[in-house]
Amino acid sequence: MADDLAELVRQTQDDDPLLALRATAALRREIERLEAVQVRRARVAGLAWAQIAHAIGVTKQAVHKKYGKR
Repeated sequence: MADDLAELVRQTQDDDPLLALRATAALRREIERLEAVQVRRARVAGLAWAQIAHAIGVTKQAVHKKYGKR
């Protein structure tokens, strides 16, 4: 997975703007997926919404709204 992510990062710097945009969108999707996994892990480990929110730089309400019903 690390190699795939590294390749996507390289592609974001490509001279072809469409390739760079596709790579950027793919990275965003992967980051969102990884964040959801880590939030789930944090909740299973017993961390409070406030702790999770602080770690990712959002409000407690924002993180709960985004991940609370999953």
